[in-house]
Amino acid sequence: MIRVVVVDDEALIRSGFGLILNAAEDIEVVAAVPGGQALEAVAAHAPDVVLLDIRMPDVDGLTLLRALRTLDRPPVVAMLTTFDSDEYLARALRSGAAGYLLKDTDPDHLAPLVRSLADGAVVLAPKIVPTVVAGYLRHHRGLETGAARTAALTAREHDVLVLLAQGLTNGAIGRSMHLSEGAVKEHVSALLAKLAVNNRVQAALWAQRSGLLTAEAAQ
Repeated sequence: MIRVVVVDDEALIRSGFGLILNAAEDIEVVAAVPGGQALEAVAAHAPDVVLLDIRMPDVDGLTLLRALRTLDRPPVVAMLTTFDSDEYLARALRSGAAGYLLKDTDPDHLAPLVRSLADGAVVLAPKIVPTVVAGYLRHHRGLETGAARTAALTAREHDVLVLLAQGLTNGAIGRSMHLSEGAVKEHVSALLAKLAVNNRVQAALWAQRSGLLTAEAAQ
């Protein structure tokens, strides 16, 4: 049997999903509770799958997801929601959700989706697959663009960027690299243009987000 806990703030949703899933011979809803009782229910019943509402008035679903992921034997968690926005989708997947189901999922599809979750598959509601693909492509294009801009820096511009991102002034950078302050200013102007940013703050943020500071610390 696949043991399931349904967590939702609406009693009607809890009972509806319970009825649908319990009709399957190989699935048992062992608990259907509001968010405030979720951790207790999971601890008591050790489910294989948790269907977790992402927005509840008493507790944030993403906070619960992160808490469930820290358990010694974490259940598979799929977010259950009426929202199909990029923000919620990305946050849920980054936090370890194995699925993202909309509450208007066809009842005939619900049991097969739960079986797939229990088998280790990532399950996404068909309506949000285009959103996932579009988000992936935007992220991939962003990584390619960022890598190309960073690669365009000379070795000296790279070093100046790292020191700039560490908060050093032009004078301090010059002393560290044995350059005149005028030469540092020229390097800063050049790297700002190559990174397509407007000022030192944006350049420092670029360096942080690109992992340049982490790479420098590891050397």
